[in-house]
Amino acid sequence: FVFQLKAQAPGSAEELRCLQVLNRQQEGSSLEELISNQSCLKLANTIKAYVATVTENVIRRSAVKEARRSYFNASEGQVPPKTAGKPSAHLTLRPQSLAQGGNSKRFGNLSQSCRHAIARWEDSTIHSHLQNITYRDGRLRVNQAGKYYVYSQIYFRYPSDRTSAHVSVPQLVQCINWKTSYSQPILLLKGVGTKCWAPEADYGLHALYQGGLFELKAGDELFVSVSSLAIDYNDAAASYFGAFRLDL
Repeated sequence: FVFQLKAQAPGSAEELRCLQVLNRQQEGSSLEELISNQSCLKLANTIKAYVATVTENVIRRSAVKEARRSYFNASEGQVPPKTAGKPSAHLTLRPQSLAQGGNSKRFGNLSQSCRHAIARWEDSTIHSHLQNITYRDGRLRVNQAGKYYVYSQIYFRYPSDRTSAHVSVPQLVQCINWKTSYSQPILLLKGVGTKCWAPEADYGLHALYQGGLFELKAGDELFVSVSSLAIDYNDAAASYFGAFRLDL
């Protein structure tokens, strides 16, 4: 390499001297000689730019190779492990105990028009799921703070009063309640439906749906309460309760 430099243009000797100066920098020598020589500074910047270009190419090739490997693994059924998804839950209704007065007291003081807390939901069927939200004894517990869309639908199956001259006109109420660090639950949403069914009907069906966006903290709990437990339990797609976090 030294002989090649000597055989080139007159500036090669200067470049060789600069290379020797640069080589000494690795041994901890002073930068004064390098700074005072513009030719040496120019050569040093050229070498720096070349190293940066080579490094960038190496990184780019490595990234392309990794992307191809991931693609072929996925195409062969070797899907990369999934990261934890956003918090979400969708529960479907299970039959309740009609003698639930004592059970509802566990949920706190509820509105008289919405006094029956629903304590039984399905969380692991084909119609339901849980992801980064905890379910226990009728309550959904938020593990990650954020803005959540909370929703519920109840499919009431309310019998008509045939013993009376008038058809019963029940008021059907559905509530979504929010339990925080405070001792008593807070009413988040309330849906009401009043229906008058035909005298010859054995029962009437009425679905109440409601949903809203709320700021929740880790540890907050959600549950549903209703005015009546006269609900259609035979259709998992008709009565449900859920929540999912939105990144807004």
